[in-house]
Amino acid sequence: MATLSQWVEGARPKTLPAAVAPVLVGSGAAAALDRFNAADVVLALLVSLALQVGVNYANDYSDGIRGTDAERVGPVRLVGQRLATPGSVKLAAMASFAAAAVFGLALVALSEAWVLLWVGAAAIVAAWYYTGGKRPYGYAGLGEVFVFVFFGLVAVLGTTYTQAHQLSAAAWAGAVGVGAIAAAILVANNLRDIPGDTVAGKRTLAVRLGDRRTRLLYVALLAVALLSVGWAAVSGWTALLALASFALAVPLLRRVWGGAQGRDLIPVLAGTGRFELVYAALLALGLTLS
Repeated sequence: MATLSQWVEGARPKTLPAAVAPVLVGSGAAAALDRFNAADVVLALLVSLALQVGVNYANDYSDGIRGTDAERVGPVRLVGQRLATPGSVKLAAMASFAAAAVFGLALVALSEAWVLLWVGAAAIVAAWYYTGGKRPYGYAGLGEVFVFVFFGLVAVLGTTYTQAHQLSAAAWAGAVGVGAIAAAILVANNLRDIPGDTVAGKRTLAVRLGDRRTRLLYVALLAVALLSVGWAAVSGWTALLALASFALAVPLLRRVWGGAQGRDLIPVLAGTGRFELVYAALLALGLTLS
């Protein structure tokens, strides 16, 4: 039986900034439109967190039963390390997705943004089939696309829309920037796992690109986030506050471009998550002040 601390670690709390960041930016964009709504923010945050935890447990379950988690560097794998039964981890994933659905229904009903009902359903389905099902698209090199779309575009724009019932250029800029950094977290994770994934036959984008081009992709994604700040600043110069967050990105870029491998890349995962959270907080503040 897994301990409570192992269940918590299995939920991968270090990935949760990727769930919080888009809600911050989307709410900042709504505030810039004078449409900030605290209740909608809380519900959007609960949806995002539940979905992130669900994805993490679902990945643990699906990778574990396939045997692709047998030799990994990094956080606890509940199924792969035989700390919990596959059924219990699958149940935890389904419970998390159910919670996301309930909070999502409440958010849609409260905001009357009924169009997002189908978007939310698509997010849950996409979260499961990332590594689940007979043909998981995460194994086909499309994981970064899922993260960019659902933890960037959908999460930021959905948060803004539930509050403002409209979108702005600043919301789109923030969505692209946050999505790029969220994708960079996965790129760093898959860069670390290239040797094990290659042996296991898991054809992630990192495996397909190879080591050097994956490192270049990480750098490019952070560059996109930087350019997105400039795009957002067109709507208000105070969005440039987010530039201060790149002080956190410099050591990450040095480590990735410097050739760090294996366990030496673990700090990059946590560091990129912190960078995303600070980036989002400062961008949200800048948009609010605009």
